[in-house]
Amino acid sequence: MNHIPRDLSHVAPPDRAEILSQALPYIRRYHGKTMVIKYGGNAMTDAQLQAAFAEDVVLLKLVGINPVVVHGGGPQIEGLLKRLGKQGQFIQGMRVTDAETMEVVEWVLAGEVQQDIVGLINRAGGKAVGLTGRDGAMIRARKLRMVDLNDPSVEHDVGQVGDIVSIDPGVVRALQEDQFIPVISPIGFGENNESYNINADVVAAKLATVLQAEKLLMLTNIPGVLDKHGQLVPELTPRRIDELVADGTISGGMIPKIVGAVDAARSGVRAVHIVDGRVPHALLLEVLSDQPFGTMIRSH
Repeated sequence: MNHIPRDLSHVAPPDRAEILSQALPYIRRYHGKTMVIKYGGNAMTDAQLQAAFAEDVVLLKLVGINPVVVHGGGPQIEGLLKRLGKQGQFIQGMRVTDAETMEVVEWVLAGEVQQDIVGLINRAGGKAVGLTGRDGAMIRARKLRMVDLNDPSVEHDVGQVGDIVSIDPGVVRALQEDQFIPVISPIGFGENNESYNINADVVAAKLATVLQAEKLLMLTNIPGVLDKHGQLVPELTPRRIDELVADGTISGGMIPKIVGAVDAARSGVRAVHIVDGRVPHALLLEVLSDQPFGTMIRSH
């Protein structure tokens, strides 16, 4: 991983001024707007990228943008399950979640991972608050009905994996008004108070829709969506997505990410971007510059 430079003395003052001034139109455009950020992949496991992400989130808040972080934690969950001697299983990109696995999911997401993110943002000068879907009765869920992609007559039982019934954003808005940065674990609750593991990409997309976010930014481990030849696809529409799913280019864990992104775009989120979280300060490059970055998803 390249070192993230701190000393800009080698950059001439006029060049530094030009770089800073280029951010002004974007700060003006997005001031007071909400941006939902799905945080996952390498950006969550590399120390330098973690620090850069936290600094980006704090900077966005300080210039008047309202970031809301929704995080994953698949590698951390998988690591603990292996230490417990339990093998993770996935069907169509979704983790099969029995009762024991659900306990691990809650411990890892709402405990270890969330508190690490909160601590990083606070250390960078922000005021982060950790939430799950239970807080403020935010994410109501039910058991997900997983229909087989190839045979609609077949339904897979994926255990305590949740489908979102509704999102009440009241607690998020209250925190935003008090200048806090919400950090949300993708755990919902059912009508009998049972817990549900919900795909973090789906939570981020639904939350962006409910909050009428200006942008939904999904940090991944790839430069964006790649075609069969490994080339970046800079822009996607629902029709093109259907083609890429049909030929297997988009598969596995990328499917819920893309489906959620399209739903958000169709529901009024102005811009949905899949961004390479391995790039230091990827958020700032995407939000405060005119550099084409990652894959943008449009509703039409």
